Amino acid sequence: MTIGDAVFMWLGAGALLAAVLPRVVAGRALSMPLVFLVGGIGVYLLPLPLPEIDPVDDRLVTEHLTEICVIIALMGAGLALNRPVGRRRWASTWRLLGVTMPVTVVCTALTAWWLLDWPPAAALLLAAVLAPTDPVLASEVRVGEPTEDEHDEDEVRFALTSEAGLNDGLAFPLTYAAVALAAAAGSGWSADWLGAWVLKDVAVKCAIGLLSGWLVGRLLGWLFFRARSPVLRLSEHREGFVALGATFLAYGVTETLQGYGFLAVFVTACSIRAAERAHGFHNVLHDFVEQVERLFTAVLLFLLGAFVALGGLAPLTWQGAVTGLVLLCVIRPLSGWAGLLGRRMRRRERWVVAAYGIRGIGSLYYLAYALGQHAFPVPARELWAVVTFTVLASVVLHGVTAGPVVTRLDRLRGTTPPHAED
Repeated sequence: MTIGDAVFMWLGAGALLAAVLPRVVAGRALSMPLVFLVGGIGVYLLPLPLPEIDPVDDRLVTEHLTEICVIIALMGAGLALNRPVGRRRWASTWRLLGVTMPVTVVCTALTAWWLLDWPPAAALLLAAVLAPTDPVLASEVRVGEPTEDEHDEDEVRFALTSEAGLNDGLAFPLTYAAVALAAAAGSGWSADWLGAWVLKDVAVKCAIGLLSGWLVGRLLGWLFFRARSPVLRLSEHREGFVALGATFLAYGVTETLQGYGFLAVFVTACSIRAAERAHGFHNVLHDFVEQVERLFTAVLLFLLGAFVALGGLAPLTWQGAVTGLVLLCVIRPLSGWAGLLGRRMRRRERWVVAAYGIRGIGSLYYLAYALGQHAFPVPARELWAVVTFTVLASVVLHGVTAGPVVTRLDRLRGTTPPHAED
């Protein structure tokens, strides 16, 4: 058997499993990402002719594969949300972005600086790449298919889905801050970069991302639902691959304008939903995107498992492992709880939202991207080991518990009055 034959065989088996597994593991102490991750480890421990997997050496390939997976997931997340954007309607989201995310970044960076003895630039980079809640791996705690009723979403799934949709884009300024800090450290420690970072990387690029996403979404919403010509009114043709066109158009236009494409893709999806909330075409778009996302997720998690089996965690120290576990088990839950204080939610729901800040494909993308921008004062393989371990731990911890926890939460919600405290 040649390497090419083996690749085709595993791709075929993986695609079939990706179609079957979500229904098999639904509500159980298991998840599709966990199955593929373990599968990658197991297959690569066998004496088979398989290609080497090394995201450190193949940084550019890793960056682009994870980039595509994340933007597709962001489109799916935005299309699935029924609730119109608003200050009160999205109050949980704004709290998670405005309080939980900054607190998580600061605490994670301080932990890496203290426990790993990493320089500030490397500590900030680790915190930045591990900051976003992943829109790819959170299938158990995401909202379902689009419906006509904006109230047809429980607060837990809505908060985690909307947070994942927006904080993947907002992690970019933090990543750029780490890059700028590394550059400043190499040239003698200067704070001159700070003003340019605030103006360009925070204000201007975020504004471009939001505005570009909104304009592209408005244009596509008109084209899909209100174009006078039936040929142009794409909602009448029910072709799901149009969602990929919308995803790549929004991302490409925004990146060309030097804005944050991740942010633009999610905003585009929300704008398309807002154009005509009750149309069945949203389900067609969402279903197609979800299928493509599932295939990418299966491949990437399998490859991550292969990287682990081939020694990807060899540079990991006990301090690095503890840093990842502290983030997942202490920092995120407590910062999530703090961010949601004062929000009218059941106590158990608040803890679920706080605890299920899943780390995944987005973190791998940001790390690959940052390492291509500037050299950091920590070996790349050590950074990859800590991030890979954290993602691995998140997939295991959240993958095993999410199904049973959310199933029990749904059952309790059916018998408990809204907003009642435990």
